[in-house]
Amino acid sequence: MVKHNLWHAAKQQLEKAEKAAKFSPLFIAQLSQPERIIELSLPFFRDSGKVEVVRGYRIQYNNALGPYKGGLRYHQDVSMDEVKALAFFMMIKNAVIGVPFGGGKGGITVNPKTLSEAELERLTRLFTRGLAPNIGPTVDVPAPDVNTTPKTMSWIADEYSKIVNKKALAVVTGKPIDKGGSLGRTEATGLGGVYALLQVLKKMGKNPKQMTVAIQGFGNVGRYLAYFLQKEGFKIVALSDSNGGIFVPGGIENIDQIQKCKEGKGYLAGCYCIGEACDILNKDKLSGHDISNKEILELPVDILVPSALENVITKTNAPKIKAKIILEMANGPTTFKADEILNKRRITVIPDVLANSGGVVVSYFEWYQNMNNEKWTKKEVFAKLKKKMKKAVNEVWDLSQQQKISLRDASYAVSLKRIEEAHNKNQGKKQ
Repeated sequence: MVKHNLWHAAKQQLEKAEKAAKFSPLFIAQLSQPERIIELSLPFFRDSGKVEVVRGYRIQYNNALGPYKGGLRYHQDVSMDEVKALAFFMMIKNAVIGVPFGGGKGGITVNPKTLSEAELERLTRLFTRGLAPNIGPTVDVPAPDVNTTPKTMSWIADEYSKIVNKKALAVVTGKPIDKGGSLGRTEATGLGGVYALLQVLKKMGKNPKQMTVAIQGFGNVGRYLAYFLQKEGFKIVALSDSNGGIFVPGGIENIDQIQKCKEGKGYLAGCYCIGEACDILNKDKLSGHDISNKEILELPVDILVPSALENVITKTNAPKIKAKIILEMANGPTTFKADEILNKRRITVIPDVLANSGGVVVSYFEWYQNMNNEKWTKKEVFAKLKKKMKKAVNEVWDLSQQQKISLRDASYAVSLKRIEEAHNKNQGKKQ
């Protein structure tokens, strides 16, 4: 049901954008469905010698701005509707952040946890051979997503290079550093979210050092977001992962220490740290509280960051949210109905397509470095990322103020305008 809702949400957002701005009916009709749908049958050998057949997908949504771009996910629940929706959101995200890519997404309907590394490699190379006629550095550039890694990307780059008989590093992004990956990619999404938040706060005239933050989700994105927010002077008071979380009203002392504690235990609950000592026994000393993933959303904080799952802010809990700013670091964390409630309550939502686009920006930087045979330092990558995020936030903020619309609606308006202009330009060239 959730998967269907995601595609439904994408179409609702397109309809809303159409009402808010003057777009050609033909253009909106073209964006209501992907340009190309690739569906593959993938029969591969298991280590036992048994043959298994799984389905592979690649959705190429729109390429008016440049090559299709988006991740590949390996998950047993991957479906056509889910991938279509995610490809649509990638198109919007790439356009709003101003990188020369269209939207794409793909995946294989398989549980990778049931496969050995050798089986995963065989399956990935088979998938690459199936996709090869329709991907490439100037055509479609996949990237990692759920359950895919830099190693997965290195297999794709290697197999694709064999097929075209030349080294083609730029066919994918998210590769290991020693195989053409970009420095700073690991931190990029979290850090990009920090840059976006800082720019919005500057526009609102608010001081980061006076803001409290709760973060739902302490994976790669949430962890780096928390780390960089703390460096900027924000007070992180609550963190959670899938097993629960911690609430320390006086502020969590050291994000790195929390990360070490989580790595040691396998979960974040009970990681009450004083100095290097992390223990449940420190809870009372810190006036801490154990909280659930649901409870963290309703804490009395200035900024709430959903950084894990989709559809966590709903029409049921939206009226109870106390934060005045929501930074959406997860994809689709707010349902359509909840968004309407938050708007009425005048809660500022920095939408996912803007807030979490730092990873996309650095993916573009990786592609650019590969295409131009360059290698940038992490400092250069971060400086360029900051510039991109600030520019995008300024454009979205200015439009939202001019038209008295939410940052989400403004993000979609900026994106669609950019895509429409590119589309009209491309049509002109063809005539």
